[in-house]
Amino acid sequence: MRRVVFNQKGGVGKSSITVNLAAISAQQGRRTLVLDLDPQCNASQYLLGEEAFFGRDKPELAPNIGQFFAQSLAFKLKERPLSEFVHNTPFDNLHVIPSNPELREIEHLLESKHKIYKLASALKELSHSYDEIFIDTPPAFNFYTLSALIAAERCLIPFDCDAFSRRALYTLLENVEETSKDHNSELRVDGIVINQFQPRATLPTQLVAELKAEGLPVLDPALSASVIMRESHQKATPLIYLSPKHKLTQEFVGLFKALSDAA
Repeated sequence: MRRVVFNQKGGVGKSSITVNLAAISAQQGRRTLVLDLDPQCNASQYLLGEEAFFGRDKPELAPNIGQFFAQSLAFKLKERPLSEFVHNTPFDNLHVIPSNPELREIEHLLESKHKIYKLASALKELSHSYDEIFIDTPPAFNFYTLSALIAAERCLIPFDCDAFSRRALYTLLENVEETSKDHNSELRVDGIVINQFQPRATLPTQLVAELKAEGLPVLDPALSASVIMRESHQKATPLIYLSPKHKLTQEFVGLFKALSDAA
């Protein structure tokens, strides 16, 4: 299954959801790949720690998804397949294709050369090697997000329970529906993941109830707000390995089961 985690709003937990669902998939014995399409590289750093960080005196991790796209901008008799850009992680069955900041610099060139289907064809070929592929996306509806939606079979939408997120949600759903009609008839919305949920707070509870009343595909369980997520990021260790019995970890396990049962 090729699944994209997408929201045009930043700070809603796309990378955390992508990595933790992928880690549970791998922990359960599925051969799993994370593809990081966000130039901020959060998912890459979450899985690989210091190895994926970059700076003035430390180049980006290579090979990476930016280099995969960039090779199509120069004339080459034979391009490297996407499988050659995969890195191992410290966790069994879990692999990653890391991102890099170069994605920002080459986006307009890729658009001008109409490379919007490049990722879809590459991922379909790579799908034979993996049971689950999770795609993390930038917080924008841009070339990379559209490429991911065209390449995916399912779309998972994080939602963080505020009024601005709710208004943006309708536009997001329209974009996914339009992409499905115009580019990818296989694409379906898996559902809306309620993230950083506070059940004792009035506004989040009210918003979730209203979304469900509208018939939107809100998934259960919701994911609780917890400081353990920051610790998980800092240690570059997904929750299923860091604290498997924690409440938030078990919510992720329940969410992964719900997605698997519906697939």
